[in-house]
Amino acid sequence: MPVENLRFAWSGTVRFPNRIMTPTEHTPASPRSALAPDTRLLDPRAARAWTEKMAVTALGGGIYEIESDSGHTYAVDLLEGRCSCPDHQMRGVRCKHIRRVALEITGGRAPAPGRRAIECVACGHDAFVREDDPAVCDDCRLTPGTTVRDRETDALLVVVETTDQRAAEVTVPKKRERTLADLESDAAASDDAEETTVADYPNNRYYPREDPIVRAVYPFSGDPNTPFEELRRYSFPLSRLDRVLPRPDDEDAADEHETELDSLPTP
Repeated sequence: MPVENLRFAWSGTVRFPNRIMTPTEHTPASPRSALAPDTRLLDPRAARAWTEKMAVTALGGGIYEIESDSGHTYAVDLLEGRCSCPDHQMRGVRCKHIRRVALEITGGRAPAPGRRAIECVACGHDAFVREDDPAVCDDCRLTPGTTVRDRETDALLVVVETTDQRAAEVTVPKKRERTLADLESDAAASDDAEETTVADYPNNRYYPREDPIVRAVYPFSGDPNTPFEELRRYSFPLSRLDRVLPRPDDEDAADEHETELDSLPTP
């Protein structure tokens, strides 16, 4: 917006074109301060960790590769507090590279040990997930045990796992109508021989073909004595399933139960 279009009055009112914004009396302003620390007051290595240009790459297992401002590349083992640079190797100090990795993690620019950077296959956003988890961010991922509702049938299911496999990549037995000839022969037993992708399965064709696959079970179908682990697992595109939120009274009951547990003496 051009500067000439703004007019500031001594009354504290800020005038924008077609808008007037007046700060409320009890709205505190953030203190005027720099986000970075005053490096003059820092240890020299800490100051260099803040100010020098470095590139940090997480390699997994708590190991990070640091491309230093000097052009050299070093390896930092954050869990062990070690670095391959001469400063740490010769003096045993907490070098600028170790400090820089810590700054990158706390600043949300690098994943912490045990996590990895991904582009969520569901929403496309960048995120950090556990190293063993699929490339699905926490907002999109349905965790095991989550109750979901099938948008097509309104049936309730329980999630077993969310994967980073795509609906267009995973194959399942193809559904087809049985004929009288099938019923009079053993042809019906070969239904599972024909396969199709989850994306092309009936009722899934209107969901994104790049959706991650969620495997879930129908907990209330079949023999009620069947163990949960032995229930048949079905593959769904993620966006076909809606998370079932607990009712408010269920949440209140859970809170009361937690309060009761907290009040118990520690053994």
